[in-house]
Amino acid sequence: MISRRQLRIKALTVLYACNRKEISDLEEAEQELMLSIRKSYDLYHYLLLLLIALSDLAREKVVLSRTKNIQSPEDINPNTRFAENRVINQLRNNEQLHRYAEATPALWTRKDRITGFRSLSRWLGTQGLSWSEHPGIVRIVYNEMTQWESYRSYMASPDDSYKADRSFIKELVTKLLPASGELAASLEEQSVYWNDDLFFVASMIRNSLGKFRESDDGSSIAMPTMFTNEDDEKFVKVLLRKAILNREKNSALIDSHTTNWEVERIALMDQLVMHLAVTELVEFSEVPVKVTLNEYIEIAKEYCTAKSSTFVNGILDKIVREMRADGSFVKEGRGLIGET
Repeated sequence: MISRRQLRIKALTVLYACNRKEISDLEEAEQELMLSIRKSYDLYHYLLLLLIALSDLAREKVVLSRTKNIQSPEDINPNTRFAENRVINQLRNNEQLHRYAEATPALWTRKDRITGFRSLSRWLGTQGLSWSEHPGIVRIVYNEMTQWESYRSYMASPDDSYKADRSFIKELVTKLLPASGELAASLEEQSVYWNDDLFFVASMIRNSLGKFRESDDGSSIAMPTMFTNEDDEKFVKVLLRKAILNREKNSALIDSHTTNWEVERIALMDQLVMHLAVTELVEFSEVPVKVTLNEYIEIAKEYCTAKSSTFVNGILDKIVREMRADGSFVKEGRGLIGET
């Protein structure tokens, strides 16, 4: 489920922590990597639960409107379209989603240890993913949604179909949720691992919803696995491990291609992006060179300085030319036709 772009970013984040001496050894680095990936998977389920919480709040408002002493026409005949959204109802019925949510200690991290009754109590208190302890954020997001033009159009549209319901939820997840500053702040406060994950996880949810079908009540719809396949899990573990083990070798290679620049003067994130790129070029024969270069140039645009992508691109291009010439890496396998 988690894309390779996001896996590369997770490896970059852990590599940064290693260089800052926040992580002391390879085993700890790998544990941190897997925990970081798992937290993204938690967030995927947590946002699905947010959709249910928003719908539950809409249902509560419908019930309250019907109990008013003086009712308006809207109170008598409330618009329940979002409250009874078919896709959210499928999520509400989904057994796998609720089993995962109940079994997940949402706020626990590798730094936490059960050393006494206090820490044990905290661990037990964090069992399960739920928005029940954050009703204020649910209300804020709900109010943002009801003021949103797309919501108003959806509620007023004559197209009352499953397709329309699904299209709106996709738009809600990919446009409104990532744009909510209050939601982002709440997620960052709840877990440091969620600082940069909202946009990526929203895209994953959108892809998953595209596979939902109207004929299914939702109870048996399978949630995607954390990794798309075993190759992805192996890819990110080897990428991080080899980048750490070959740190000195990669630094020397980068240094030899930075004319008038000593490697110590290059921004740390620029160095780490190039470390991962070189590692991927050497270790993964099935990944085309162009894919590797494009991925890390895009990551440099997002996580480094304004001019980093151009700098990184130039250095990596020189390195690739030299490595091709001396046979430092070999590319083979499907999808590599035309690789030169």
